[in-house]
Amino acid sequence: MRDYEEVTAFLGEWGRFQRLVFFLLSASIIPNGFNGMSAVFLAGTPEHRCAVPPGANLSEEWRNASIPLELRGGLTEPSRCSRYRLDVLLNLSALGLRPGIDVHLAELEQEPCLDGWEYSRDVYRSTIVSEVRGCEVPHFKPQLDPVFPTVSLSFPRFGRKSILFLTMAVQTGFSFLQIFSTSWEMFTVLFLIVGMGQISNYVVAFILGTEILGKSVRIIFSTLGVCIFFAIGYMLLPLFAYFIRDWRMLLLALTLPGLLCVPLWWIIPESPRWLISQGRYKEAEVIIRKAAKINNTPAPAVLFDAAEMQDSKPQQQQKAILLDLFRTRNIATITIMSLLLWFFTSVGYFGLSLNTPNLHGDAYINCFLSAVIEVPAYIIAWLLLRSLPRRYSISGTLVLGGGVVLFIKLVPMDLNVLSLCLVMLGKFGITAAFSMLYVYNVELYPTLVRNMAVGATSTASRLGSIIAPYFVYLGAYDRYLPYILMGSLTVLIGILTLFLPESYGNALPESFEQMLKVKCFRNGQHTTGIRNSKESTKTLTTPL
Repeated sequence: MRDYEEVTAFLGEWGRFQRLVFFLLSASIIPNGFNGMSAVFLAGTPEHRCAVPPGANLSEEWRNASIPLELRGGLTEPSRCSRYRLDVLLNLSALGLRPGIDVHLAELEQEPCLDGWEYSRDVYRSTIVSEVRGCEVPHFKPQLDPVFPTVSLSFPRFGRKSILFLTMAVQTGFSFLQIFSTSWEMFTVLFLIVGMGQISNYVVAFILGTEILGKSVRIIFSTLGVCIFFAIGYMLLPLFAYFIRDWRMLLLALTLPGLLCVPLWWIIPESPRWLISQGRYKEAEVIIRKAAKINNTPAPAVLFDAAEMQDSKPQQQQKAILLDLFRTRNIATITIMSLLLWFFTSVGYFGLSLNTPNLHGDAYINCFLSAVIEVPAYIIAWLLLRSLPRRYSISGTLVLGGGVVLFIKLVPMDLNVLSLCLVMLGKFGITAAFSMLYVYNVELYPTLVRNMAVGATSTASRLGSIIAPYFVYLGAYDRYLPYILMGSLTVLIGILTLFLPESYGNALPESFEQMLKVKCFRNGQHTTGIRNSKESTKTLTTPL
């Protein structure tokens, strides 16, 4: 039976239809750039200290000394979550004693912020943290992305287009509901659902585009398409946040662009490749003929003959389940290694991204720089994918990103600009690798489980994004510790990537039989990376 590329070869690679799909699917990713890092500003923690009631009969000297000092980030600063006991201070002030001279402050008993907090408005006018009372929010606020499997993983049988727009609706609808949050718990639950929609529609849009577009355009779409448009949304985030300092109004401004995606339902088609895999030839033929009309290209009188449709019936009867990603020992090994690769790459990417407000300088400028650096990273990823094997490209950029981050420990504390440059260079390498992972994953797995495979690895990525803030907060104990951990793990997973199969130059597999032909290169031999499921003890090799 002919594969999809053969059936649609008459359409060409870059006609009006392909350009339309390319730009519409890429543009639909822009709101993901908003939502992906919005917690940096929505849940930012302003500088704060315990409030002292204005009516308290304290001298100015005792009012200024009412907050104990603590070591934070290597510097001595006023405590954010405790104060000296107010009744004791009132007595000492009434007796005319002076703090630090007549009274040793270190000997005084402390208490929590019983009268609330005073917040600095230098950076934020308000955030969810300042509204729900600073120290009542857990100190280790994780990035609010879901641990739940992506929707694309759970419902592969409903097609690409339906899930794409369903998850867009989830992202936009629950983001709007989040504006009315009255507690930290409500905010986080809604953010989890928003994150579930966000990553799911990103994954499905990516898969839909790669299945519709031809091989030569697929790599451009995967890097200069969806990734660049994600970076555009990411770059717009600090711009919105700079001019809108109230978190509710900011969230409303970030939610409204999602409504612009509604008309795309009548323009973006279902994946003909997926329809064919489900035996829905008539629907696939309608889309292909419409594409030919848009491209002003004559279509063959017969696209699918009866013999082809008959031969494909056994494949149509196959139903994918999650265990298919582990159906043989070698496939299971590849899946497990892919999950680890996505997990640790995500830890590095989100760890460096979420740490931008903690870097030296303005939080808005740092966030913008963190977004801008992604553009050259995606361009480099595109160039690498065009000309070099996937394993070497991903491994090289991961080792570069992780290695540079490790060097931050050697930079003197007064050279803040150099540290910032190294962080951005590390982000550059990890971002380039991250964008290539999507292409690599799509090329490894057949159509039947492709959506599920990318969904499973994206779930591992979400777990990494949840863990990443804990790495960031380790900086409260040692400012270099997050960089040492993230850099070491990134270099390690970069080396392990070399043991995965190579997919460079291969057509997208349509079945598990074609997946078994994915090849590696070892010791001067052309070696299959996956053993045949019927011959699990035999490795097939042929000379180069």
